[in-house]
Amino acid sequence: MDKVILVDENNKKIGLEDKLAAHQKGLLHRAFSILIFNSSKEFLLQRRANNKYHTPGLWTNTCCSHPLHNESYDDAIHRRLYEEMGMECNLEKSYSFVYKSKLNENLTEFEHDTVFIGQTNKKPIINKSEVSEFRYVNINDLLIEVESNPNSFTPWFKMIVNNLDNYFFESKNFSFNA
Repeated sequence: MDKVILVDENNKKIGLEDKLAAHQKGLLHRAFSILIFNSSKEFLLQRRANNKYHTPGLWTNTCCSHPLHNESYDDAIHRRLYEEMGMECNLEKSYSFVYKSKLNENLTEFEHDTVFIGQTNKKPIINKSEVSEFRYVNINDLLIEVESNPNSFTPWFKMIVNNLDNYFFESKNFSFNA
């Protein structure tokens, strides 16, 4: 089984644990989330596959996962973006946050999540074992949808969305690569 990197609140590695066990025990571990935008500043969402052991069928950010033991964030984010979405693009670290969310009676998500963002017009080629579908949405429609239908989205994505607004787009100076 895959192992996750256990960390303290400052993202300092303190150990390893099986991924499922870490979620069952609610242990703080390292994770990342990737946000991809196109040249129209539409956000690429994915719907998690129905066979996922937690949050199946919910909408979320373009890609999310955990770095492997002794794997850099840079290697992990590009590996998983390609594995889940069949995409490659330049990614830039944006920010990190810690969150804890009870997913169900047996699983708790407790992650130190580092958010990476990128821009591309390349279309995803989704891995159906990870992703059931994808769509592009502008930020205003996304904010309305998350507010009106919050149970359709993953807990971490709702937290990420709360940090998105028009200022976010205007304040970031990402060079666009088609």
